[in-house]
Amino acid sequence: MTEQDIEKGKTNAIISYLTIFGTIIAFYLNNENKSEFASFHIRQALGLWLTFFALGYIIGIFDSWTISLGFYLFFSVLFIYGFINAVGKKAQMVPLLGALYQKLFTNLGK
Repeated sequence: MTEQDIEKGKTNAIISYLTIFGTIIAFYLNNENKSEFASFHIRQALGLWLTFFALGYIIGIFDSWTISLGFYLFFSVLFIYGFINAVGKKAQMVPLLGALYQKLFTNLGK
């Protein structure tokens, strides 16, 4: 990724972490102006949101505030990590799951 590509896609990369709707909006905005940097962060954010909702449904069954607190804390750290990397113009994968998201959503944004 070039510095020009990073500057072009920085806004979309940041938007993608805000909500699931931000991810969808960033995806469509990135289709108009392709940026590999934005595509990278859109894949990361989409994977985080889908995993958050899938696991959140399962975690909701347990009716335990300690399990829920751990779940929210875990995903908060991952989202903040991705957001800070987008703001800092870095293309670093989120820990544990980032490589999987890049592999699963390879065709997204190309």
